[in-house]
Amino acid sequence: MSCDAADIVTEIDQAVELFIRTRLTKQYPNFAFIGEESYTTGETITSQPTFVVDPIDGTSNFVHGFPAVCVSIGLVIAESPTVGVVFSPFCDELWYAIKGQGAFTQRGSETPKHLPLSMTPLQGLESACIGIEWGSDREGPNFELNLKVFTTLARTTATGGRFVNSLRCTGSAAMTICRVAAGQQDAFWECGSWAWDVAAAWCILVEAGGLMVDGHPGDWDPAVDNRRYLAVRPAMSGKHEFVEDFWSVIGDDRTSYGPPC
Repeated sequence: MSCDAADIVTEIDQAVELFIRTRLTKQYPNFAFIGEESYTTGETITSQPTFVVDPIDGTSNFVHGFPAVCVSIGLVIAESPTVGVVFSPFCDELWYAIKGQGAFTQRGSETPKHLPLSMTPLQGLESACIGIEWGSDREGPNFELNLKVFTTLARTTATGGRFVNSLRCTGSAAMTICRVAAGQQDAFWECGSWAWDVAAAWCILVEAGGLMVDGHPGDWDPAVDNRRYLAVRPAMSGKHEFVEDFWSVIGDDRTSYGPPC
């Protein structure tokens, strides 16, 4: 990405976030607001109702003209994703949910469809379509864990791998989690993403009947700002077994994540 392109995208990111923040805080002045562009180190999600916003999720896609780009607006109440809206302007595709009221998707002026679109049983890793992302941390233990997990998922069983059906990198965590909520992908795993990447889609996923758990083994009820996420699609059966199977790929490895650069 050139400096000029980076500057333009930063300006657009900031302008979109300011527009969203102005509209939301005007209507809900007592709610907190955490956005990717205005985030300051040490900011945390508390019990106060909090809007968690990514003005452009898929910034690199935006720069390259790849249409997997969305606006992600989540409302977290009592530290739980409670309202989620994810909109892809280039695909004219909307996903939304309110806690306890189900999840929906709508393309253009079509009638909204209740999520999930598919709820067949999960058959395990070998038949799965899994979303992954490399992230921006390309050195050290975080990168090494990514390499280990991606390699194990991709390679054949003859060399100790799981030979999954497919791995997908779309460049937008929010959109990928919405695809998981719809049943169009089986899972999404990323360690190192941020609350604004996942808060809105998290609500949509859970309302559709899916699971969001820790990207590291053991925690079935992670915090919204956990930074490690494994999303699993709605299914008639097999969700918990799928999680345990995926966690076994990670094993005892642990990584940590600091503030953004």
